Amino acid sequence: MKSKRTGKPVFFVVLVLILALTYTAFFGIDNYYGDLRKVYTKGAEDIRWGIDIRGGVEAVFSPDKEGVDITDEDMDAAKAIIETRLVNKNITDYEVYTDTDNHQIIVRFPWAADESDFDAAAAVQELGETALLTFCRNEDKDDVILSGAADIESAQAGVNENGEYVVYLTFTDAGSSKFATATAELVNQKISIWMDDQEISAPTVNQAITGGTAYIDGMESADAAKELADKINAGSLPFALTVDDSKLQIISPTLGSDALRVMVIAGAVAFGIVCLLMILRYRLNGIVASIALLGQLAGSVACISGYFPGADSFTLTIPGIAGIILSIGVGVDCNVIASERIRDEFKKGKTIDGAIDSGYKNSLSAIIDGNVTIIIVSLVLMGAFGTPDSFIAKIFSPIMSLLGSSITGSIYSFGYTLLVGVIFNFIMGILASKLMLKSVSQLKFLRKPWLYGGKSNA
Repeated sequence: MKSKRTGKPVFFVVLVLILALTYTAFFGIDNYYGDLRKVYTKGAEDIRWGIDIRGGVEAVFSPDKEGVDITDEDMDAAKAIIETRLVNKNITDYEVYTDTDNHQIIVRFPWAADESDFDAAAAVQELGETALLTFCRNEDKDDVILSGAADIESAQAGVNENGEYVVYLTFTDAGSSKFATATAELVNQKISIWMDDQEISAPTVNQAITGGTAYIDGMESADAAKELADKINAGSLPFALTVDDSKLQIISPTLGSDALRVMVIAGAVAFGIVCLLMILRYRLNGIVASIALLGQLAGSVACISGYFPGADSFTLTIPGIAGIILSIGVGVDCNVIASERIRDEFKKGKTIDGAIDSGYKNSLSAIIDGNVTIIIVSLVLMGAFGTPDSFIAKIFSPIMSLLGSSITGSIYSFGYTLLVGVIFNFIMGILASKLMLKSVSQLKFLRKPWLYGGKSNA
């Protein structure tokens, strides 16, 4: 059977796309109007570096109410909410400790990517103070219907059947009963939602709501819905949390200010050596593999920097960098397997086109097996060390609670970078490299078997 050929221009199209992704992923696209920076796509400079690389802030959160009966369970809930808020903001390199004796929560997190003044008090404002959440009749904040974690279980941004942005609410058993009674009495009237003395929403009741769930419509955008959901989740406590400014501390990076520059140089040199060895060993296959690896690296950086619309910069730590390096190693392995299979096909007497097709086909199962295994490991790591209220996190929480919280963000960062790296390995190492190799093999001056692993006299 004659193999289906790929057009000659495909190589150059894929090459240009990879080079464009690489440039924009590393350097971004922006311009300046005076001192105002307009960002179109984020680059490497927009990455939020972890505490170990750039340093950060330590803050102490405490209940702001005296005489409130605060249990250990309440403090654990507050800790989980702070962790969720951190991860929702893509701040994954963090440490959260609970001092139940003094009713304090100690939080350590890295500086924002654009932080230049290193003002600890301003940095903590990014997290915000966890305020007391209440649902009230009409707009009277003193006429409370529901309050805090006793009545509100969770809130989640989403889209309803009409395509409108909404916030879905889930109530506790006690909250469900109270809400059903209140909405039956307030049809065509408002229920206002308050954070302490600030009204954050006032939806109109259209009908009595039973069943323990409801949604708030009228959101202008997905971001507005997510912001409201985050505020509701952050306020689902029987007390408010405030920050003690006198205990704010600046954390120095553990590796020193020059560590990042050294790592970048070392990584670039190592990447160049790997590509050179692949080219020497596999010739044209190695050149194509090197281009695919560059695309894989660029894709990983893009996922971390917030390059793609709607994605925030992800916190990159030393373990996160290790995840990138490991995924590049998986990418090298993917291309090596394919190149060796192509060599084997030449030994069977196949033509250039037949050897490339059969080589990639025969290597696909081994590549998929290895990559899927790593994806599963990555997802488990992200679930075990990630957002406390995620499904996988709840499964692993009994085990992870024995290990402490200091490693949470770092391991989550490792799992994330490993996952996105392997996903881009599928895209670049399997799809893009095959398209480029099949395309470049159609160029007459390159139709020589030895360039692809065959014998020079074939």
